[in-house]
Amino acid sequence: MTTKSVNAGRKRRRRIARRLARLWRGRRGVTAVEFALVAPVAFTLVCIFIDLSMVMFITNVMEGGLREASRYAITGYVEVGKTREERIAEIVKDHSYGFIKSADLTIAYKVYPSFADVGKPEPFVDQNANGQYDAGEPFTDINNNGQWDADMGTAGVGGPGDVVAYVVSYNWKLWTPLASEIWPNNGLVTLSATVAVRNEPY
Repeated sequence: MTTKSVNAGRKRRRRIARRLARLWRGRRGVTAVEFALVAPVAFTLVCIFIDLSMVMFITNVMEGGLREASRYAITGYVEVGKTREERIAEIVKDHSYGFIKSADLTIAYKVYPSFADVGKPEPFVDQNANGQYDAGEPFTDINNNGQWDADMGTAGVGGPGDVVAYVVSYNWKLWTPLASEIWPNNGLVTLSATVAVRNEPY
């Protein structure tokens, strides 16, 4: 190998080293690269934050509307041409600022012997001591429907002095397409609120 070819090889290696060093020190395009890396995560977090905020807002709206509806319901007053149930649903919707559609709104009413019994199962004798009700075990039929129930409540808005639990459920569709893609069930979230009150002795 000649001296000329050795020198040419050294020059070529130095040129490559200089180019690599220039490339390493170069700052052009760094912002674009950083943005491309950070933007998807940032956009995803913003979408999730927006939808979680809306879920919390709608839940609070439902709870507020349900409290107002229960204040009406405990009086026993019935408007002409409407049932108490229809008026209760109207009040909840009226307090929703237009965010809740009646078609997707479900309100359940259950009457209980006392506040301590709300959501509780009917009492039973646990003969095999397994901690759960099994067919054939003796039980107290609180709601008089002829079968053991995991919730002793009786359907209805009750009468004077009754304890009534109102449960409102609403299917809320997430707003942002990105959050809807991530969330199960195509972004459909079932929201619920519960309030228990005692009817006035009307």
